[in-house]
Amino acid sequence: MRGIPEQKKDSKQGIVLLITGNGKGKTTAAFGQALRAIGQNYRVCIIQFMKGREYGEIRAAKEYLPNLQLFQYGLDSFVMRDNPASVDVELAEEGFEKAKEVIGSNEFDMVILDEINVVVDFGLVDEDEVLELVKTKPPELDLILTGRYASDELIKNANTVSEIKEVKHHYNNGIKDRAGIEY
Repeated sequence: MRGIPEQKKDSKQGIVLLITGNGKGKTTAAFGQALRAIGQNYRVCIIQFMKGREYGEIRAAKEYLPNLQLFQYGLDSFVMRDNPASVDVELAEEGFEKAKEVIGSNEFDMVILDEINVVVDFGLVDEDEVLELVKTKPPELDLILTGRYASDELIKNANTVSEIKEVKHHYNNGIKDRAGIEY
């Protein structure tokens, strides 16, 4: 059963939200949307591509957010854009199959495809397949696509597009990332 409160089911029109840009915080923004949705009793699924490490938000989600399911399809290493390893391609394809399954299941009110824009840009999954998924999603489903390098076609097919721009970054001043503010 879907998690949307009964009075909202008939009136809810799902949106496609795309979060892109070279600044830090795209995944964090998507997790914020998930938290907001869970606060309204929505069921949320996050599928992360190209990420294999258990970041702080992953640990917190697993421990404190029972209405959130999370799947990771990636290694804890960088993917080479022009020469991805076969395992990177396989994991991206596996993740995309999971995305199609989850979106088609009608079990969730919101699905987040984290780093899908990069997956498309790197050629790990065909852009036409992602566009087809966007165009054929259930009408009431909110779908969030994140990652740098969003294509013009994905931007065109989104209802809302946010670009996160880096203005200044602490790393450039020699301050390393640390747990709790991995930005």
